[in-house]
Amino acid sequence: MAHADKIVTVAEGAKLVEKWKQEGEVVFTNGCFDILHLGHIDYLEKAKQLGSRLVVGLNTDASVKRLKGPERPLNNEYARARMLAALACTDAVILFDEATPLELITDIKPDVLVKGSDYTIDKIVGADFVIEQGGSVKTIDLVNGYSTTGIIDKIKHSLNQ
Repeated sequence: MAHADKIVTVAEGAKLVEKWKQEGEVVFTNGCFDILHLGHIDYLEKAKQLGSRLVVGLNTDASVKRLKGPERPLNNEYARARMLAALACTDAVILFDEATPLELITDIKPDVLVKGSDYTIDKIVGADFVIEQGGSVKTIDLVNGYSTTGIIDKIKHSLNQ
C-alpha cells in the first residue's frame, strides 16, 4: 500500500477496521501531530504494539485552530496526514473535523483505544463506548522533553535572541 493510500475517509476506515478485526486487534489513537517529533514516533510505535493494526485519527486544520488557536497548525492537514501515513507503524490515517474523536470512534469501533499517560482513562473521550463494545482503553507513557508546543517555544526563543 502506498503511503498516501493509508489516508482514508471515515467510511473507508470503518470497512478496513471491520476487515482487520478478523486478523487481530485494531488500535486507535488520535491527535494533531503538528510537528512530528520523537515523542510522537515513540508513542505511535508503542500504540501499534498493543494490536495488529493502528488507526490514527487526525484533527483537521479547522479543528486544530479551534483547539490550539489561530496560529496553529504549522503544517497543514495534508502534510500531517502524509507524514503519519509514511510511518511503518501506522496502518490508516483518518481526518476528523470535530473537537473530539468520539464520532469517529463510534463509527470505526476499535478494539483498543490509546492516549498518552497525561490522560486518565476516565477522561479519555470514547473510553466508555470502547469498553461497552468489549474493547480496552490504555495509556502510554510519553517521552519527557518532547512536545510540539515546546519545540515552537524553543524556535521562537532562538529567533528572539
